[in-house]
Amino acid sequence: MACLYDGFDIESFEAGKGLWHARIRRADREPVVIDGIAFTALDVGFAWHDPEAAIDHAKSHIDRCGLRSQGTSLGASHAAH
Repeated sequence: MACLYDGFDIESFEAGKGLWHARIRRADREPVVIDGIAFTALDVGFAWHDPEAAIDHAKSHIDRCGLRSQGTSLGASHAAH
């Protein structure tokens, strides 16, 4: 399961039977920069019971951790097309 949220691609994946996690990437494939360190992708969260819960947690992680500023201009340009 995958979705686009605020300029980020979020993908849920199963890491063990019934243990769902989420991976965040910028939709433009540029690295996510946190404290000056570039990451091609971030695996976030705990083991959730379903893929939707993992994606919901990733969305809240984007909102809480200030990642929105890295995807905002991309999200705005996608909305205009």
